[in-house]
Amino acid sequence: MEEEDLEPRTKRPKPRDLEPLSIEALEEYIGELEAEIDRVRQAIAAKQGHRAGAEGLFKR
Repeated sequence: MEEEDLEPRTKRPKPRDLEPLSIEALEEYIGELEAEIDRVRQAIAAKQGHRAGAEGLFKR
C-alpha cells in the first residue's frame, strides 16, 4: 500500500476569511451558503429514495 493511499482523497478548502467582508457581503454569503445547504439536502433526499428503491428490490 502506498503512503498516498492513506491520505484523504479530497482536501477540504480553507474557511473563507470573513474579516474583510462588509455586513452586506456577509449576508449575501449566508444566502449563498443556505442555497448550497438546500441543494445538498435535495441530493441527500434523492439518494435516500434511490437506496429505498434498491433495498425494496433486493428484499423481495
